[in-house]
Amino acid sequence: MKLALFDLDNTLLPIDSDHGWSQFLINKGVLDRAEFEARNDQFYADYKAGTLNIDEFLDFQLRPLRNNTRAQLAVWHNEFMAEVIRPNIKPSALDLVKKHQNENAVCVIITATNSFITQPIAQAFGIEALIATEPELMDGEYTGKVSGLPSFREGKVTRLNEWLAEKGWTMESFETSHFYSDSINDLPLLECVSHPVAANPDEKLADIAKSQGWPVLELFK
Repeated sequence: MKLALFDLDNTLLPIDSDHGWSQFLINKGVLDRAEFEARNDQFYADYKAGTLNIDEFLDFQLRPLRNNTRAQLAVWHNEFMAEVIRPNIKPSALDLVKKHQNENAVCVIITATNSFITQPIAQAFGIEALIATEPELMDGEYTGKVSGLPSFREGKVTRLNEWLAEKGWTMESFETSHFYSDSINDLPLLECVSHPVAANPDEKLADIAKSQGWPVLELFK
C-alpha cells in the first residue's frame, strides 16, 4: 500500500482558506472589520512565522460558528466556495492528487484548518479522507469550542496515527508514504514519512529541505 498526505493551505491551494474564510465574513459584514481584520492578519502572520498560539487562534476562528446557525453558515460557505475557493483550485494541484490516486494510494488531506471550512474543499479535490481540527457540536449547532486535539504541529502526527489505527493500519503498513506541505509548522509530520516534499515552502522549510535533500515542488509558478 501507498499513503499520500497533503496539507491544504498554501500547499494544494495557493491561498490560506482559514484566513480567507474570516476575510470573506468581514467583507460580507458578518464580522466587524475594525475588530477582526487586524487580528485575522496577525494570526496568519504568526502561523507563517511558526509562532501561532493555536488556542487563541481557534477561539477567534470558531466564534462565527458559535454565533450563527449551521443553516446560515452553509449558505455562506457555498458562496465562499464559489467566490474564493474554486477559482483557486489549480490544475497543477489536481494533477498531483490524481497522480497518487492513479497509483491507488490512500490519499488524505491533513490540515489545521477546521473541518467546517475544509470538508467541502477536500471533496472538491476528490479526496474523501480528511483529518482536520474538529469544531464541537451540541444539539446540532457549533459551540465555538474544539472537539479533541487540534490537527496542528505534533497534533497532526497524533491525529494521523489515531486515524490509521481506526483503519487497522500503522505507518509501517505502507510501502511508501508521501507528505506535501509548505509550512515549517508541519516539520513533525514531514519527519515521519518516507517521502517528505516541501511544496511551495516557506523560507524556513525551504532551508530545511535543502539541508536534508528533500525535493521541493512549486505547484503555482
